[in-house]
Amino acid sequence: MSTNRAVVYLRPGQVEVQSIPFPKLLDPLGRSAEHGVILRVLSTNICGSDQHMVRGRTTAPAGLVLGHEITGEVLEAGRDVETLKPGDMVSVPFNVACGRCRSCKEQNTGVCLSVNPARAGGAYGYVDMGGWIGGQAEYVMVPYADFNLLKFPDRAQAMEKIRDLTCLSDILPTGYHGAVTAGVGPGSTVYVAGAGPVGLAAAASARLLGAAVVIVGDVNPARLEHARKVGFETTDLSRDATLAEQIGQILGTPEVDSAIDAVGFEARGHGHAGAQVEAPATVLNALMEITRAAGRIGIPGLYVTQDPGAADKAAQHGALSIRFGLGWAKSHSFFTGQTPVMKYNRALMQAILWERIRIADVVGVQVIPLDEAPTGYAEFDAGAPKKFVIDPHGLLAQAA
Repeated sequence: MSTNRAVVYLRPGQVEVQSIPFPKLLDPLGRSAEHGVILRVLSTNICGSDQHMVRGRTTAPAGLVLGHEITGEVLEAGRDVETLKPGDMVSVPFNVACGRCRSCKEQNTGVCLSVNPARAGGAYGYVDMGGWIGGQAEYVMVPYADFNLLKFPDRAQAMEKIRDLTCLSDILPTGYHGAVTAGVGPGSTVYVAGAGPVGLAAAASARLLGAAVVIVGDVNPARLEHARKVGFETTDLSRDATLAEQIGQILGTPEVDSAIDAVGFEARGHGHAGAQVEAPATVLNALMEITRAAGRIGIPGLYVTQDPGAADKAAQHGALSIRFGLGWAKSHSFFTGQTPVMKYNRALMQAILWERIRIADVVGVQVIPLDEAPTGYAEFDAGAPKKFVIDPHGLLAQAA
């Protein structure tokens, strides 16, 4: 078995399915990785973080194999792997983590100290994250398999729930992390900025955690309509009414207990004119305005250190005009950074298997074959209210 095909970034706005080498048990530096496994990819998802690169908003190089949301079947296990065997079906956290460093031992797997020579934290198929080959492919290598991989307890049950379980690699834990770090609990009032897949995953997570009311805000009418269909209140940020005014109309007060930024650095401004203009700090500033005193703000939305396509020079280097004084005056707590997926994925797997959450319906999962990945990227970039899931071997289509 020596063939492999994958989604490759070519230039801003263009990806292509190409033949790439079949994976070997080697790390990006060419060192032996007998602690790893080779997976046959069962499903792999297109993420908003991928879109940032494809839009040319990062320093991603041409030829980068994309994909950090992976669910697979163990095809080959290295000689040092002890708890997994060929045929096991697993979810792959998007964080590459060694399991041995201080960060990993403290469950901060999003900032593993060993898997990326340039900085803390590694990920598959992502710029500046260690050079690990992405998983929007037929086959992929996963290192430190005993530590990284979440094994599904029953294959038949997993295939029945695969549209939901594919969300365990990133967006569901990321949304859940946003809700947890925002302090969501029973009876909370919650505002989620962004009605894309991560925003809807955060909203669903808030509901799972017992929130009384979950409000989702966006400028995209199709995504707002979908959010309403799956049971959330919404605010339309393209309206001239302020966010506080719209929240006041829903809750009777212009503030919430908890707020979640699921948009990140490519945010657009508020109001009819502002919705067409990029304003990277607008979400953070708005959340400080509408979060109650001593409230908490979870920030799973992506922010970058280098944004060559930013509108101003400061933002090109990750410097934003944030009203930090307002947050300080209101005693807000902020929580940022990559989600440590392994902190949550086992519990969320159980919530899926026991039908406590139907995340595929909430985020609008649409399964597509590998060859349609470029079309999926284009539709997602255009704002489709969908979560595109790539089915490299046609196994999800068979299960359906």
